[in-house]
Amino acid sequence: MASLKNLFSTLLHAPRTLSFPISPPRTHFFVGSLRILSFFFFFSATFADTSPVVAAETLVSRLLPTSNRASPTTSCAHLVSNSHGTRTEGTSLSAVKETRKSPRNSESDAVGDLSSCDIFDGNWVLDDSEPVYPPGSCPYIDDAFNCFKNGRPDSDYLRFRWKPQGCQIPRFDGRKMLKMLRGKRLVFVGDSLNRNMWESLVCALRESLVDKSRVFEVSGKREFRTQGFYSFRFLDYKCSIDFVRSPFLVQETISRTLRATLRLDVIQDSSSKYRDADIIVFNTGHWWTHQKTYRGQNYFQEGKHVYNKLEVTEAYTKALRTWAQWVDANIDSNRTRVFFRGFSASHFRGGQWNSGGNCDGETRPITNETQLAPYPWMMRTLESVIAEMITPVLYLNITKMTDYRKDGHPSIFRQPEASRSNEMVQDCSHWCLPGVPDSWNELLYATLLTSSYLDFSEELISIV
Repeated sequence: MASLKNLFSTLLHAPRTLSFPISPPRTHFFVGSLRILSFFFFFSATFADTSPVVAAETLVSRLLPTSNRASPTTSCAHLVSNSHGTRTEGTSLSAVKETRKSPRNSESDAVGDLSSCDIFDGNWVLDDSEPVYPPGSCPYIDDAFNCFKNGRPDSDYLRFRWKPQGCQIPRFDGRKMLKMLRGKRLVFVGDSLNRNMWESLVCALRESLVDKSRVFEVSGKREFRTQGFYSFRFLDYKCSIDFVRSPFLVQETISRTLRATLRLDVIQDSSSKYRDADIIVFNTGHWWTHQKTYRGQNYFQEGKHVYNKLEVTEAYTKALRTWAQWVDANIDSNRTRVFFRGFSASHFRGGQWNSGGNCDGETRPITNETQLAPYPWMMRTLESVIAEMITPVLYLNITKMTDYRKDGHPSIFRQPEASRSNEMVQDCSHWCLPGVPDSWNELLYATLLTSSYLDFSEELISIV
């Protein structure tokens, strides 16, 4: 009977909530007709095999004004996962709220189930379905990520799909995501690992188009490499998917003596390029592990003061707080949804990227969880900073899921065979495309669907 209450209450308040372009007298006539129809629905369902509750639910779902449904860019709760992949809750951290589900199609039910599931805690499972875009099909992949083009002979790394514990994530649907992004701007801000994810999403969305010429390159690669900005526009949906290069998120400056310093107290000046975006996916991490940064000698700066020595852990914390303060002061959470993508694992053997480290020959993921690396200190710092923020931030904690995938890096296939040498640097940090970042975007898609689904459910509850 609660569903019937929903129905009658909807019809009772409908003259105030309907956004149809008709006059008030006609609106009341229309609503009155619907009220009569609801009684007919009830009695006909009673004498038929259909439950009146199901009938009422169906009618409610059709009558609820679409203008009242929250868009994918409404504010959202913090969501943080710890080193074991489980959700952490605190005073300023809250899991996505559970709400009542309506009996809709199976995908809607699956999305609703995610409300009580940590989608970042799971395993990779064999899946023989096709990748979201076939190898060699997307012209927008950097050559360094294009393992298929560079002659990688094995393809089993494309057959694994991320499976959370206790729930199913919906398959990526490029057309549905483009509809969610209609008229909006999604920007990836960060280092080349975010570029990895950005290219993956552009390719996945492009693959869903019948006419692939309707994707417009806003800026060419030369401009991208010099200015750190690249953008694709999907003409039929009037949306853009952009990348802004900002490896530290804060500003690196070069003095007249050509000495570089990292301003821990100043956001990078490229922030003006994305402050008005509808969805922003931030990241920073790998550049903090480089030798210059890790040593921290005469490199970190606040105001006019350059530290002779500052531990990278303290510098990273200061930089993240600068980013958090900028977000809180400049981002309108009623309009913009903020994500932060966590640290992506590397798999160097026998050294690091600049000391002979390698990962070639890896064709299967890690299956024993005890072989995973310790949880990165940077992510614990990030989680504590997000917890202090005013702006809701969704944390895409992909650290554990990437740690399993030692098989997914370009390694020697960052270059075609003719360009390789025994001294070449292997890439065991970035990922082949298609490949692992496609799953990051599937989780991004699921998160947007989940939050939209929950907002819609709350609208149903608030009517009664």
